[in-house]
Amino acid sequence: MTHAVEIRDLHKYFGDNEVLKGIDFTVEPGQVVCVIGPSGSGKSTLLRCVNMLEVPTKGQVFINGAELTDPDADIDAARRHVGMVFQQFNLFPHLTALQNVMIAQQRVLGRGKNEAEIIARENLNKVGVAEKCDAYPGQLSGGQQQRVAIARALAMNPDLMLFDEPTSALDPELVGDVLTVMRKLAEEGMTMLVVTHEMGFAREVADRVVFMDGGVIVEDGEPSKVIGNPSHERTRTFLHRVLHPEG
Repeated sequence: MTHAVEIRDLHKYFGDNEVLKGIDFTVEPGQVVCVIGPSGSGKSTLLRCVNMLEVPTKGQVFINGAELTDPDADIDAARRHVGMVFQQFNLFPHLTALQNVMIAQQRVLGRGKNEAEIIARENLNKVGVAEKCDAYPGQLSGGQQQRVAIARALAMNPDLMLFDEPTSALDPELVGDVLTVMRKLAEEGMTMLVVTHEMGFAREVADRVVFMDGGVIVEDGEPSKVIGNPSHERTRTFLHRVLHPEG
């Protein structure tokens, strides 16, 4: 079976700073993999390398068996199969929620206006903001904006969804709405690679948890092992700080 994502010996430098130090891992179709770790551990850089928003210094990245790091690769074609949701919502402020979900369908996939609108409405309904289709981003809460951003990614029919700390910019009471949408996607079998600080979500929803620190993967396994019974001191220290911040 072809891996949904395969990363081989991935290195990334920013100047003299080596942020990723030889990452190897795979994601299988239908898997939910959560990447956890302290700030600066390379999590977001890893995610951005998966769809070539950052170009790796060395190593290979494959999506559905196609090598994105091949100099002759059609990056745009490969990216059409990958949806990405960022910390910041990156919505066009001058477009309504509906228009935000339609625009890439029309420009990238070449869908007609009617088809794009039908698919946009379906996905806004799916993420629970159908009634906000005519609202502009400035009229929406952070949680609503993030759900529109998820609908926008889903409207492109991706095989793989990448989430880069999708709840970190949200007020605490809005986090649950976004995580509920992500849980639903997982239940439907969407392949997901999620960088997150939400340990409850990682424990309940992920098939695998990857703990990164210092640009390397320290642990990779089932949530019950990595979060519930970590084998490395670095993992234990990180989880203690996250789960017991007052301690």
